[in-house]
Amino acid sequence: MTLKQLQYAVTVADTGNITEAAKKLFIAQPSLTASIHELEKEYGINIFIRGSKGVEPTPEGDEFLGYARQVLEQADLIEERYTGKHKGKQRFCVSAQHYSFAVEAFVALLKQYGGEKYEFHMRETQTYEIISDVAHLRSEVGILYMNSFNETVLKKTLKDNDLTFTKLFTAKPHVFVGKNSPLAKKRSISLSDLKPYPRLSYEQGNHNSFYFSEEILSTLDCDKELVVCDRASLFNMLIGLNGYTICSGVINEELNGPHIIAKPLKVDDRMDIGYILPGSIPPSPLTQKYIEILKKLT
Repeated sequence: MTLKQLQYAVTVADTGNITEAAKKLFIAQPSLTASIHELEKEYGINIFIRGSKGVEPTPEGDEFLGYARQVLEQADLIEERYTGKHKGKQRFCVSAQHYSFAVEAFVALLKQYGGEKYEFHMRETQTYEIISDVAHLRSEVGILYMNSFNETVLKKTLKDNDLTFTKLFTAKPHVFVGKNSPLAKKRSISLSDLKPYPRLSYEQGNHNSFYFSEEILSTLDCDKELVVCDRASLFNMLIGLNGYTICSGVINEELNGPHIIAKPLKVDDRMDIGYILPGSIPPSPLTQKYIEILKKLT
């Protein structure tokens, strides 16, 4: 095993395509394929399999690639420490539900540790995709919530994917509304208060089960439903249509603007918001720093 071979394997995993990886690495495709086969032979595993969309890691390949990324990261740290040269870009990826504090922590991490070259990804995405991203090491860490309704299903899904969940904080349910909404005048809001207004929620794709919903109380009947894919659309509709969404109540005015406010919701429920990590692979230094920042913000 060499560092170059590990870099080859990680690049193939990142691109999902041998031809594209070879171009990115400036080597011939047969040489790249041979190098991957040598690694697989040396450790007696299959790192990749060919799928309909290119190559993808096997379960044992996912674990191997997690260690490979950490070895490469540590090698870069050694190089930088003793030569003063940083060999490549800092790389980091987070997958999260739509939480402003997760973005705020991401920005703080980038400012502190991004360096001169970096490639950071902030994926606000669907709940099941967050789990898949971390399980397949596309993201180092994921941010989501659990409560009494969804935790049995989510804990089983996490266990099946060898992932751990660590709570950051518990939030009481709130409602996001536009500051000029009739609901904004209330000190707290009941479920009956919400009935005349459109409810907004985030699209969950092929796993559009209530258990994977980003919003609590998703099983409650509602006459007016609006489903969106991104935070900007949701906030625009909250303002333009006097809509609402049920959430944690944690909001950052600097990131989300002054036109959205949070009001307490009169229900007996909770949201345990936390992060998920691979169970068998220790977190990278950047992941540890990101978690430290999350803890300070929450």
